[in-house]
Amino acid sequence: QVQLVESGGGLVQPGGSLRLSCAASGLTFSTCTVNWYRQAPGKGRELVASTIETGGSTIYADSVRGRFTISRDNAKNTVYLEMNSLKPEDTAVYYCKAYPSVGGRAYWGQGTQVTVSS
Repeated sequence: QVQLVESGGGLVQPGGSLRLSCAASGLTFSTCTVNWYRQAPGKGRELVASTIETGGSTIYADSVRGRFTISRDNAKNTVYLEMNSLKPEDTAVYYCKAYPSVGGRAYWGQGTQVTVSS
């Protein structure tokens, strides 16, 4: 059974930092593309960052480029999202999604809440 578990969310002041983790079980991350999405209240789900199976290529949304960094540790079956210079508009539930890079079913985590507020 495949399970993705996000962690690391919380309440942080503007300008602060958080590191989110997405840990997988039942799935070999080293063969997967892994994405971070977020969904703010009343808005659709937005792709934030993506990393291919080797971690050699990454994509970022314009709104987070230069502030967020996606990385992965395939030995630990974990992908991270380092978030710096956080803004109130970064407030959302953050989800990770993983799918085999050669094609196949996609799996989602349950999400972790990030709130940026003073």
